[in-house]
Amino acid sequence: MNDIPLVTFFKRLLDPLLILGLLYIFTAVNKQPFNGYYLILALLTYFVSSHVYEQINLYRTWRSGKVIAYIRDIAFGWVIVVGVIVIIGYASDIAVQYDEKVLVQWAIVAPIIIFFSHMLIRKIASDLHKNGALRSVIIVGANDLGHRIVERINDDPYLFMEVKGFFDDREVARLHQDTPRLLGRVADIAAYARKHNVDIIFVSLPISAQPRITKMFDELQDTTASIYFVPDIYIFDLVQARFDDVGGVPVVAICETPFTGYNTLVKRASDLVLATLILLLLLPLMLLIALAVKCTSPGNVIFKQRRYGLNGEEITVYKFRSMTVSEDGHQVVQAQKDDFRVTKVGAFLRKTSLDELPQFINVLQGRMSIVGPRPHAVAHNEQYRKLIKGYMLRHKVKPGITGWAQINGLRGETDRLEKMKERVEYDLDYLRNWSLPLDLWIIFRTVIVVLKRENAY
Repeated sequence: MNDIPLVTFFKRLLDPLLILGLLYIFTAVNKQPFNGYYLILALLTYFVSSHVYEQINLYRTWRSGKVIAYIRDIAFGWVIVVGVIVIIGYASDIAVQYDEKVLVQWAIVAPIIIFFSHMLIRKIASDLHKNGALRSVIIVGANDLGHRIVERINDDPYLFMEVKGFFDDREVARLHQDTPRLLGRVADIAAYARKHNVDIIFVSLPISAQPRITKMFDELQDTTASIYFVPDIYIFDLVQARFDDVGGVPVVAICETPFTGYNTLVKRASDLVLATLILLLLLPLMLLIALAVKCTSPGNVIFKQRRYGLNGEEITVYKFRSMTVSEDGHQVVQAQKDDFRVTKVGAFLRKTSLDELPQFINVLQGRMSIVGPRPHAVAHNEQYRKLIKGYMLRHKVKPGITGWAQINGLRGETDRLEKMKERVEYDLDYLRNWSLPLDLWIIFRTVIVVLKRENAY
């Protein structure tokens, strides 16, 4: 329902026409033939941009009305799109087929035109909304889920919907306190829909009300209303909820990893490329660190510790040793401020997070990802899984060298249970909202946090 009707118009008609039309205009201005190569470029740009803007929730930002955020998302997404197109062009040796002036002009002007065209459509949509071009909606079930639907409709005027009221069999005293208008009982719906020519009916009744729902559906067969059943899945703490099927039988994923299908390939490819580049660039520095660790304190250069990885399976994580001890038993004491176990070289490594560099080897091995929930010692996992609801859900993905929690101030020691709960909530929020642009943003923010040396000891 989020894509009805304007967002679908942007995705499937307006944006591709703008991309193709502007490319054609700039080829004509520069007296270049609009041949098959330019058509391929336009089509490729459309598909890449559709995916990129979908991942950064561009159209959700559009609906929110935050113009600055919308400009930012368009610009950020377009930079990624152009980067991908350039890489593909040079990798396939077709870049030479294009006029450089055409591409530069097109790359600069296209996001500007896209922005202003969207704002124009927004203005037209706003005028239509004010003039009453709305679809009438009724909600069956004055419960929390029904009120959630109303909130979404009220928050997004570009759905062009107007809620007329609720139908519910319960007494008024038992209904949600914020119920704006009770129109009648479930048995009255068909008559009301026919009389008032209702466009859309949302059914938010629980599955236990199936006999009433079946009877209502039968009575609504002689109306033109579109009927949507809203499954009551929001009673759960959803992680990557989605609809799927098993051998043709429809199922709803309540708790799932974001890395399925195409997303798995994107995540793994980005990890391999970035980890390889970082290791090649920092190899001389890592050799110097290894030498410093070896020469300044007795013990191994690399500290190995058992952590929980994907699906809660044990993995071995590498770090440069920064302490005089190598704890990996049933009792592991977290590093604290001014910890006497930390060596002088280790203190510097921890402050700058350089002790984490060997974990890029874990990334190449496939045990870790660059971005993900930070892995905790096995002893800490066993402790906190009993104390924090949903703690083990963070292991639906590979652990990361950095994560959403770390760039939001939850880096370093978690000396209180509330801190760990907050960290876990950020980890689950990452699972719910993962996208490649989010990963890149976390990596960028991590560099800033490390340079500031926040909460590192």
